[in-house]
Amino acid sequence: MTAAVQADPVVSTPYGAVRGRYEHGIAVFRGIPYAAPPFGPRRFRPPAPPEPWDGVRDAGAFGPTPPKPPYSEAFARLLSDPVVPGDDCLNLNVWTPQPDPGARLPVLIWLHGGALTRGSSAVPVYDGRTFARDGVVFVSVNYRLGVEGYGLFPDVPANPGLRDQLAALHWVHESVAAFGGDPDRITLFGQSAGAISIGALLAAPQAQGLVRRAVLQSGPPEAFERDKVRRMVRRMATRLKIPATAAAFADVDRELLLRTQAEVGRLSSPVLGGPSFGIVVDGDLVPRDPLEALVDGDVAKDVDLMMGWTSDEYRLWLVPGGLLERVDRLGAVALAGAMARCHCGTEVPRGYRALHPEAGTAEIVGQLVTDHLLRLPLHRLADARPDSSYVYEFAWPSTVPDLGACHALELGFVFDTGDVPESRKLAGEGAPQELADAMHGAWVRFAVEGDPGWERWNDAHPVRIFGAGEEHTAHGPRDAELALWAADALTPADSTPASALLDGSPTRATELRSVVRRLRLPGSVRRQ
Repeated sequence: MTAAVQADPVVSTPYGAVRGRYEHGIAVFRGIPYAAPPFGPRRFRPPAPPEPWDGVRDAGAFGPTPPKPPYSEAFARLLSDPVVPGDDCLNLNVWTPQPDPGARLPVLIWLHGGALTRGSSAVPVYDGRTFARDGVVFVSVNYRLGVEGYGLFPDVPANPGLRDQLAALHWVHESVAAFGGDPDRITLFGQSAGAISIGALLAAPQAQGLVRRAVLQSGPPEAFERDKVRRMVRRMATRLKIPATAAAFADVDRELLLRTQAEVGRLSSPVLGGPSFGIVVDGDLVPRDPLEALVDGDVAKDVDLMMGWTSDEYRLWLVPGGLLERVDRLGAVALAGAMARCHCGTEVPRGYRALHPEAGTAEIVGQLVTDHLLRLPLHRLADARPDSSYVYEFAWPSTVPDLGACHALELGFVFDTGDVPESRKLAGEGAPQELADAMHGAWVRFAVEGDPGWERWNDAHPVRIFGAGEEHTAHGPRDAELALWAADALTPADSTPASALLDGSPTRATELRSVVRRLRLPGSVRRQ
């Protein structure tokens, strides 16, 4: 007897019914619009609700991805970023083991990284099947990127990309029960720019009460300097010979705007900074710096947090294109540039040298900048919320030469998608399945129970290490380095010039300009 063919799942949403597909027993719905297409009169504006539809809308394929420039060749060898053409790019995807309103399963919402300029929910590494397999409703979201999502203009509200994410969060809260999810058990999780976005959403007045738990992977809560974002817009406007207004930018062809954004973005570096796109304080959705709001404000008090980093974040910034070797050759000049980037005195890099005498200049610079941008703020956040915080470090080194445990490498393990070719681009061959089992299992436990399986943060600074051996907890593994920053903050302003790091040679403006030029990254990846 021939087995009966399982009918496609159909679920009703506030705007109309959608038809998904069953894949390996999981109901999958792709490309569901949560907001109207952000073009025409809606370009650069806050998101608007989607137009309701009659009948049943097909949700069998990924929806359009937001406009974005491609990665440079050096980064494209390591990172995948598919493009789906079309205007209806404010869409999301749902994987659910049980599309039944009575299921009341925990919900995970994924916000991808990509420096707020690249990435999408269609990246194969982000397949939600494994979370649904393990009893969680998984949702992944597209949102506006680059100048379309984070340009700062005088004639429209700021942060439209973040407003997209808030609209998606509201959609999930209102709609996920029909897919089998529990709107009272929503966990936001994201990596790099996605984690930074989550920090802002946790602090946003409009998002209070919508999130039960959150995971911040390699991205701290932060707000960019408004002037940095304005400079990006002004430089683009100068190249385009138009006013730096949303009205003028809205008349520019999308492809030309992307090319101009990519050209201007090459002037920025994750090591030495520069103009870039980012979330800014706007007096509304982001009323103050998100980190400060979460550390000392009365927001998201009931939200459980899990946060962490990789051991060698900086290697994704420096290895592509041979920048690791260039920084090593620059030596003390690179250290001087890193001091300027991190606003620290000479005792901080000297302390890193003393702690790691075997390390080259690139490693010292990379770890110093990583601590300044990432580990210090996450430590602050955990210290402010010890009763509800868990901290981890991903330490398994890629088998791709020189990458180490770099930025974004943990994603294939968290998603348990090491079998897809896009994961192997970054991890190489031979990624251990037992490590994926451990990490993915911890993320599922956190979403389901609020406890990933190790000690909450306390004065001993417990950090769960996911590395080449068995997972284990280390206490204060970064404390010695981070203590250097605390000492630096208590020390009077260091009058020692950067030339002191140049073995006595005079500081020359040409040398410092050279380090800026040489440390620019192909594709301007500030954060993956």
